[in-house]
Amino acid sequence: MSNLKRTPLFDSYAKYGAKTIDFGGWELPVQFSSIGQEHEAVRTKAGLFDVSHMGEVDVKGESALEYLQRVTTNDVSKLAVGQAQYSVLCYPDGGTVDDLLVYKYADDHYLLVINAGNIDKDYAWLQEHLIPGVTIENISPQTAQIAIQGPLAESILQKLTQTDLSQIGFFRFERDVEVSGIPALVSRTGYTGEDGFEIYLAADRAAELWDALLEAGKEDGLVACGLGARDTLRFEAKLPLYGQELSKDITPIEAGIGFAVKVDKAVPFIGQEVLKAQKENGAPRKLVGIEMIDRGIPRTHYPVYVGEELVGEVTTGTQSPTLKKNVGLALVKSEHTAIGTEVEVEIRGKRLKAVVVAAPFYKRAK
Repeated sequence: MSNLKRTPLFDSYAKYGAKTIDFGGWELPVQFSSIGQEHEAVRTKAGLFDVSHMGEVDVKGESALEYLQRVTTNDVSKLAVGQAQYSVLCYPDGGTVDDLLVYKYADDHYLLVINAGNIDKDYAWLQEHLIPGVTIENISPQTAQIAIQGPLAESILQKLTQTDLSQIGFFRFERDVEVSGIPALVSRTGYTGEDGFEIYLAADRAAELWDALLEAGKEDGLVACGLGARDTLRFEAKLPLYGQELSKDITPIEAGIGFAVKVDKAVPFIGQEVLKAQKENGAPRKLVGIEMIDRGIPRTHYPVYVGEELVGEVTTGTQSPTLKKNVGLALVKSEHTAIGTEVEVEIRGKRLKAVVVAAPFYKRAK
């Protein structure tokens, strides 16, 4: 796997027993102990994730706001300094370039956090749509990101910092935080459906912080987690994964993230007309939850039928570690999306019964 990209934490993996895989050109841990144990730890205690493969783009300049309003679907003008926003980059036809986070540092300074497999494509797209008065820089190589997620995340992280973490609200962040003596940006965000934080820091300090966090959380049951648990956790919470629930052929409205698409904001954005029409008239397809009635696990790209009609396909599916049921997310024609609709999923050449159910499959008790 030598030609794969590696994060600054690669050398720490072996120490904690990681099993690595090729994930979009990166050699990353799929698990440390087991996916089930790691999933359970995040739902009940806390888990630590290396997310340093994610991309970061610095956006600066007097026209930064106008620029971001043009390229992203959400309304950046609503952000206060110290606030983050979930948003989408779209093509003119409404298809998705990527989903991302926008962090507001100042009126003329923002940080974009993009998906690892899309860094080069996204950066080229952002450059292509630059306007005067804005500069962008891909700072991914010098930036590491570590996520601590779960009900005990705050109390564990609090041991390593003087900053009062209880004052950082959901989708808020503090830039000048020292964690274990290391300067970092600490953001109350995550991709697991649990409370927790994402910590951005210089790449050359990542291994030091990783060790300090695992040591601080040892007695509370904090465990190192891989991509396997990250996927089952985000799936249960119905958080989309680019390449599955979102793609150049799937709009954010179809994927059920219309809340991040503000079709009436003051500055027109790329893809606005198509997305506005889908919001007003309904999208042709919709992302729904399905639960298997027959025995079988729905997997990505498995066809979904109603009678003899092919009505869509599974985007993600697994046996839910929390529910112990075989469930999936499927993108299907809108007329077949009512809760209780019976469908069939083709699994290894056999059509097996399933039913449309409410999603997300998991919501944490607030």
